[in-house]
Amino acid sequence: MSAIFEVRNLKRSFGGLAVTNDVSLAMAPGDRVALIGPNGAGKTTFVNLVTGNLTPDSGEVRIGGEDITRVNAMGRVRRGLVRSFQVTRLFQDMTPAEHVALAILQRGGRAGRLFGNYLAMPEVMAEVSDLIGKLGLRDQMHRRVREIAYGQQRLLEIAVALALRPRVLLLDEPAAGVPQSDTGRIEQALADLPPDLAVLMIEHDMDLVFRFARRVIVLAAGTIIFDGSPSDVTKDPRVREAYLGSYANAGHAA
Repeated sequence: MSAIFEVRNLKRSFGGLAVTNDVSLAMAPGDRVALIGPNGAGKTTFVNLVTGNLTPDSGEVRIGGEDITRVNAMGRVRRGLVRSFQVTRLFQDMTPAEHVALAILQRGGRAGRLFGNYLAMPEVMAEVSDLIGKLGLRDQMHRRVREIAYGQQRLLEIAVALALRPRVLLLDEPAAGVPQSDTGRIEQALADLPPDLAVLMIEHDMDLVFRFARRVIVLAAGTIIFDGSPSDVTKDPRVREAYLGSYANAGHAA
């Protein structure tokens, strides 16, 4: 299957330090990939380069075969490259329904109509109801975000991302800060993502990584040191040394 998302020889340095060092990877529709690595490995810089929040020194980012390296962040979203953040960036006084409706209207270039009467747009409200229902948020859809639990806010972020109809979804620690009692709902939401959607998840929770990913990429000092199956990652001596350490030695394998 041809790649929907490609990064080719991506490089970025700060003050002479190569933070992203000749990184290349490709993903096909339906891929479930986890990007892991120690703190300071360059994961956040990589995602910022891919999503257009930073400009690379060299290299390419492509989606659907199109070179989007010089396209701005919003242009990348319009082409189907959508990101969620490690820390929620929701509007605390808006409702889940308003967030999802705004994403739907933004997708169609009609964002200015949100504070008209989006409730009177049947096609928008049908999609809002469907997405919010799938994420288990129907009872909260008209409450302010500040009034709903943090785990529900993380689910809302996924709903907003899906409302933009991504072809490639980058998830930055989707369960970060969520109480253990609520992580099952996040995992179920990840399991229910569209089967043709390519998903790249940055995550530190190795148990979640092994349950989610069919492929694991390990970044260390800005360089990919492993790209392969979850069953092989714990056996790789470079990965053990750079990152997994006691986790791998304890025998936690996929």
